[in-house]
Amino acid sequence: MASSTATLPSKMKAWSYSEYGKSSDVLKLDSDVVVPQPNDDQVLVKVVAAGINPVDFKRMLGMFKQIDSPLPIIPGYDVAGVVVKVGSQVKKFKEGDEVYGDIDETAVDHAKQIGTIAEYTAVEEKLLALKPKNLSFVEAAGLPLATETAYGGLERCQFCTGKSILVLGGAGGVGTMVVQLAKHVYGASKVAATSSTSKLDLLKSLGADLPIDYTKQNFEDLPEKFDVVYDSVGKILKPCIVEFLSKN
Repeated sequence: MASSTATLPSKMKAWSYSEYGKSSDVLKLDSDVVVPQPNDDQVLVKVVAAGINPVDFKRMLGMFKQIDSPLPIIPGYDVAGVVVKVGSQVKKFKEGDEVYGDIDETAVDHAKQIGTIAEYTAVEEKLLALKPKNLSFVEAAGLPLATETAYGGLERCQFCTGKSILVLGGAGGVGTMVVQLAKHVYGASKVAATSSTSKLDLLKSLGADLPIDYTKQNFEDLPEKFDVVYDSVGKILKPCIVEFLSKN
């Protein structure tokens, strides 16, 4: 059983879809959604900010329908908000705690029916962390899935101290995380990253040693070789990338 000292509504507003398709065709605002009740290992979060990622529109298009949860679905993985109810087994959080996280541990495999684009969402305690006080709710809601993606890619390529990396799309959601993790956590010897002209200063502030303006210079013309090329754009042909990899 979950405990709460606050009076919570029985219904909430949420964006949902009852069939697969383009968001403009299937996504609807529903004002009569039942507020979810948290399980013993969950907390109920009053959503202050939520993030939308590429996986959300791909899911909405039905790209994962063979392994998806039943319709209707409320989209959204990333959340930042306030705990308003806690399950009986929850130890880490209490009502009033400001938290953030990615609510789906299984990614697209039977992802939750009730996502984060709603007034309330129920989340397992282990999937949340306290929101840093120096981050706004909006800033915190933009971090979880992008950071997981960046970190997962670096771990997959066994990135480590002393290695160099070229980040394609360095100023995007995932790209900014890759630049920071590679430089400040993994200890990269050199971080190069591409962006438009207006984002070069951002790349420098994040730790990029070599910001590359893709509107003026093709990364294919770089004389350097890198231990890792991280393509966060997903539109670069593999043979082009292989040319920039060092023998390591």
